[in-house]
Amino acid sequence: MSFEQSLTRLEEIVRDLERNDIDLEKALRLFEEGIVHLRSAGAALKTVDARVQQLVEAADGSFSVVDLGG
Repeated sequence: MSFEQSLTRLEEIVRDLERNDIDLEKALRLFEEGIVHLRSAGAALKTVDARVQQLVEAADGSFSVVDLGG
């Protein structure tokens, strides 16, 4: 599942969990599913962050490692 799909599903889960008429078992299942999507999205962000830090092209065409403060 892509980062965007995980994020979309997380938003759906939050909306469902915010409803007042959800039963406890369904809320627990949704929470567990949300944790899976949260970890997946977090891993994708870490991967992208590492790639961004690897190489950043300077104006003169040279490349350097840049820590963007994460």
